[in-house]
Amino acid sequence: MTEKSDGILTRLPTRLKEARRAKGLSLEAVANLSGVSRSMVSQIERGESSPTISTLWNLTRALQVDFAGLLEESDSADQIEVLRSAEVPSIDNMGQNCRIRILSPPEEAGGHEVYDIYFEQDGGLTSQPHARGAREQLTVLEGAVRITSGSATRDLKQGDTARYAADVAHSITAEGTARVFLIVKNA
Repeated sequence: MTEKSDGILTRLPTRLKEARRAKGLSLEAVANLSGVSRSMVSQIERGESSPTISTLWNLTRALQVDFAGLLEESDSADQIEVLRSAEVPSIDNMGQNCRIRILSPPEEAGGHEVYDIYFEQDGGLTSQPHARGAREQLTVLEGAVRITSGSATRDLKQGDTARYAADVAHSITAEGTARVFLIVKNA
């Protein structure tokens, strides 16, 4: 391991515990909010277990803290937060043949969310309605997709942008490979 990764593993347990206590949450409450078992949360906070990126992402969302902020070396406000491509959390099992890279910080979950989504051949992502008044804005970076929002359907190709209601059932499908940039704005 590198000196930098050793530092991160040293800081992480303390920062997670501080974040939990600052929110006034018990281990059980964090477990319920994050979907991570109480025992695993406790082991991570004690430094007895190193979380996967997925587990860490779930914990930071539950605690409404910045994912990268937990890993930074200093508390300086004069910093530019950078998440290198390999460090960006991703979800591979939410849709069909698609990979979702989560670009927004976890504290934005439920408010302003930003995603980079790659669709393989015949990929798709179907979403249940979000909160009332929620909207999505999608820009096609590569390929072509079909957007469905409620009963409306539109075909988009590279460079096209669509804005649509997300408080109804909605979906994105691609016949070929495609990549989109998606912003979710909850009211």
